[in-house]
Amino acid sequence: MLRKISQYLFLFAAMMAQIQTANSQESYPSSPVKVIVTFTAGGGADFMGRVISQKLSESLKQPFIVENKLGASGVIGSQYVVQSKPDGYTLLLGTTGTHSTNFATIPNIPYNPSQDFTTISIFSDAPYLLCVNPQLGINSIAELVRYSKANPGKLTYGSSGIGSSPHLGFEALKKSIGLDATHIPYKGLPSAMVDVMGGQISMTFDSIPSAVPHMKAGKVKCIGIGSKERSPSLPDMPTIAEASGTNFAMGSWYGLFGPKDMPESVVNKLSNGILRALKDPDFQATLQRVGATGMPMTPSQSKAYLDSDITRWVNIAKELQISAQP
Repeated sequence: MLRKISQYLFLFAAMMAQIQTANSQESYPSSPVKVIVTFTAGGGADFMGRVISQKLSESLKQPFIVENKLGASGVIGSQYVVQSKPDGYTLLLGTTGTHSTNFATIPNIPYNPSQDFTTISIFSDAPYLLCVNPQLGINSIAELVRYSKANPGKLTYGSSGIGSSPHLGFEALKKSIGLDATHIPYKGLPSAMVDVMGGQISMTFDSIPSAVPHMKAGKVKCIGIGSKERSPSLPDMPTIAEASGTNFAMGSWYGLFGPKDMPESVVNKLSNGILRALKDPDFQATLQRVGATGMPMTPSQSKAYLDSDITRWVNIAKELQISAQP
């Protein structure tokens, strides 16, 4: 008799737990949501993290709060999310760097970006601008190559760290156009940009929202954009591909991720919120102002895009023999 009572109590407790979980998922979000950005404030990832968080706050009626958690080229913040409870209250603003190039270049990285996250949405892609110190007098890709050949060993470029996407991108650019430049790693692109303006290094890649104010102020010279086609926000800026006669493209995608095994209902709420934002004319205008393109994809489409991008960067890293330590 006691055994049967114990079994009934166990089943009742299990049933109540399921009901509680279902109710919790249905009411999600019922408290503020933390969005981890693994790069410094002021850069492209921080910008994208804040604008998508604002739209989700408006759509889902709870604050989505950005927290910058830096270190180890994005590994520390990414691992923090991997180890968080998969309830939808701790999310990651993922990028080409956190998910593709880190996996391609960091040996024994403590997570698998394809398997250890829930891919919610890859929602935007933004090209980088190639920015040089104006004192060099370089106004085009052709002039950059000529300067490099006439001044071997003098050019330097900054990236957001060894093995980061700007690092891999610059090395790919060097190979494709015959450029001689020495790599100087930084903790983030904003720091590299400061040293380009100050003349400590020759050039860097940077996002449009970060670079354009400095370009308009005459503090840097932007000589090419990494998009496949000219950007509507900078129609007079030639693409690096057209200026160099190559198929070179360089930028970063941005997406929202959570720990693996997030409830499907929570994932769908977040994904649908982002899809609504991408249809909003004001949000579309915000993306266009920074040269970004909206990418309205479902979670499964985003996951397929991620896996393809990881393969691309793994192949590039192998070809260029680039490896990094976090």
